[in-house]
Amino acid sequence: MSAVFIEVRANEYTGREANPNVPWSIDELIADAVACAEAGASVYHFHGRDPATGAPVWDADTLGSVIAGVRDTCDLILMPTLGASTVPDPHARLAPVLELAGDPATRPEFAPIDLGSFNIDPYDPATGAFGNPDIVYVTPLRALREMVADVAEAGMKPMGALWTVGSARLLSAFLDTGDMAAPAYGEVTLSDSWLSGHPATVDGLDAMTRFLPDDGRVVWGCLAYGADLRQLAPEVIARGGHLIAGLGDYPYLELGTPTNADIVAELAGCIADAGAELATVKQARAMLGLDPAS
Repeated sequence: MSAVFIEVRANEYTGREANPNVPWSIDELIADAVACAEAGASVYHFHGRDPATGAPVWDADTLGSVIAGVRDTCDLILMPTLGASTVPDPHARLAPVLELAGDPATRPEFAPIDLGSFNIDPYDPATGAFGNPDIVYVTPLRALREMVADVAEAGMKPMGALWTVGSARLLSAFLDTGDMAAPAYGEVTLSDSWLSGHPATVDGLDAMTRFLPDDGRVVWGCLAYGADLRQLAPEVIARGGHLIAGLGDYPYLELGTPTNADIVAELAGCIADAGAELATVKQARAMLGLDPAS
């Protein structure tokens, strides 16, 4: 069994009502990332947030300050968010990350690209309410190909966010066409509350992974939005996947009020319980096809 790496999804758009440890400010994100690295994480994904209100911010100055601060202390693989997901022009969403890539000091290793168009449709079965009944995340195929090319030209790698079986099939097609280079990084996104995707269950995991290439061209991890990834971790590891979790996805109140580093430590325990090895950042970089010096 090969080594398993851990990616942290630090904050997303998550509030602090459930867990006050969601990092918002630049300093909080830097400290959180360093603590996660010390706990065993290899990849850190984060969103810019207003330090007072938690409102999302997407400017390159904020994102770049986090990247520079983390790199002063550790060698985590970094992946900031794109610009606002509701911006109609996909290229405008990518603009802040391309600005970051213009300076080697702030160039991220990865830029996330959602492979497809989806309803943003969180659903609460207890109340029968939909969270965003009017919002659609739209990215035409032509724009996807252009964004992937722009990311590669800027010296980063695209991360394929996989929401559906169609996303997984598109990732495979992009490898066939040469739009994306192997090894590609794909993130299987599962959620019990987002109806446009697959549930955070073994069946949901199976539906997604059976459509991923099995020839070594894809390195994949799994996240469970709104759910405890620890429940799925043994299946993910057994299938050759990596673990992706954090306070951005779920508050992990089963652990009290944990930090992201606490969650990383729990996932490291899941990896050990499965008889697998926790990957170092150096090992993760090699698996993901990153230059050791990037």
